[in-house]
Amino acid sequence: MTATDLINDEIRGQYESDYRYLHAHPELSMQEHNTAIWLEARMEDLGFEHFRCGGTGVVGILRNGEGPVIAYRADTDGLPIQEDSDLPFASTARGTLPDGTEVPVMHGCGHDTHMAVGLAMCRVLAENRDLWSGTLVMLLQPGEETGAGAKAMVEDGVWDKAPNPEAVFGQHVMPGETGTISVASGTAAAMSDVWRITLRGRQTHGSQPQDGLDPIVLGSHLVTRLQSIVSREVDPRDMAVVTVGTFHAGLKANIIPDTAVIELNVRTFEPAVRDKVLGGIRRMVAAEVAASGAPEATIEELETFPKLYNDPDTTVDVVEVLRAELGDDKVIMIPALTGSEDFGLFAEALGVPSVYWFYGGHPRELLDAGEPIPKNHSPQFTPVAQPTLDTAVRAAVAVMLSRLGK
Repeated sequence: MTATDLINDEIRGQYESDYRYLHAHPELSMQEHNTAIWLEARMEDLGFEHFRCGGTGVVGILRNGEGPVIAYRADTDGLPIQEDSDLPFASTARGTLPDGTEVPVMHGCGHDTHMAVGLAMCRVLAENRDLWSGTLVMLLQPGEETGAGAKAMVEDGVWDKAPNPEAVFGQHVMPGETGTISVASGTAAAMSDVWRITLRGRQTHGSQPQDGLDPIVLGSHLVTRLQSIVSREVDPRDMAVVTVGTFHAGLKANIIPDTAVIELNVRTFEPAVRDKVLGGIRRMVAAEVAASGAPEATIEELETFPKLYNDPDTTVDVVEVLRAELGDDKVIMIPALTGSEDFGLFAEALGVPSVYWFYGGHPRELLDAGEPIPKNHSPQFTPVAQPTLDTAVRAAVAVMLSRLGK
């Protein structure tokens, strides 16, 4: 019996309904209060034990006799994006960032599909207990977008409160062909670090620059200089990205301000490269500050993501299961992605293997059209519902039954 045989029209109708509801009601990272309440109700309906963890995280447990313990994770947070789609259930939600700024909110990275798929997998296993034995642990994790959620759940003692799994699995929608799965073995996604750098100057009238110290000029030199880390200090055979995403300074054209604030993002695959890049940033900040005769800058480490690592042996098993379920041509081996994920912290905390794969969300005709397609974090990122959801549910059920099946 395949996973497809277990997904009937009623289950399909339910997870499509779940997807529409979740898409229309996103919440910001670590603020998923209503989402958590809704997920708890769904866990209750499916007969799962459940508890809160890490603030707005929800953990569900389904025990079904003797056997292995296997965990599956789905993330729950949205993004501060104004949705620009023609979906009848497009989000009009609003939220408030930690600094008090009111923003639109959208599930612009597909976490709505992740939750809907995870719940569908839970329902299939709950309704077919005769096919498996053991314990399913469902991790509904907040705050993936900020790298805070998995860390919060681990620090809140998720593995002291829930049965400890022998493996952890999960998946993510991406801008690939719908109906296909992509898997990387070993390193699957990059480490990520987000820093805020506050440069200090001395405010003065724009017509009298000699009486001040311009942090905008200082910051401009720094932004340009930072790009030389990758181009001139990192071995070309190693992956590294340094992106300055924000640069804020000043309120009026004829005032030289007293501060400039830069936020940047670093992506790397290897710890040694990460250390080299971050050390280079600190060195360049100090050097540019000294060259300008400015006060010492402040560096705040805002976010950090671990490397996403797929255990090679377990990956072989997962790929075999997925190909048996979906077909050999529907499962593609890929190199590591430069995006980041905090999923791996759950397995890392226990020293057990984990595998995380990706499912496509765009029709082939759109990919072949030659036009840029909306990608994750775009206001137009709205994967087609089918066969995207069906493929992901089949994949989740097949992999879980391969570990829990009798």
